[in-house]
Amino acid sequence: MTQNVKTMEVEKQEVTATEDTERTRDCRCFVPRADIYEVDDQIVIVADVPGADENSIEVTLEKNILTINAYVEPVAPEGYSLAFAEYEIGDYQRSFRLSNEIDRDKIQATVKDGVLRLYLPKAASALTRKISVKAG
Repeated sequence: MTQNVKTMEVEKQEVTATEDTERTRDCRCFVPRADIYEVDDQIVIVADVPGADENSIEVTLEKNILTINAYVEPVAPEGYSLAFAEYEIGDYQRSFRLSNEIDRDKIQATVKDGVLRLYLPKAASALTRKISVKAG
């Protein structure tokens, strides 16, 4: 049996300023890569936010928009000077539009080793239910 896999491509890695927003931090801001999984009773979003921890991540829900903001401070080992860098440090920002099928009061988030997991439980009206068939 083949699995139906949906892929979303993120075209830009760096967030560009729009007319109604402007950054106040002097650093780059990246769109974190994310995988979205759907299981019977919830949707799980797994986003990469290297360098961020539970104290530097904000997850907000306003109207139907779930927004991730992660703030990363550069850390340099003491007594060393940087000779070459391939990895850029910056903040992360990404938004997701939620449907009415998500129970907004039960959304949870965890972070471990730079990986943020958002658990979006489906509303009772969106869950699959078995309908009995009667003769007659």
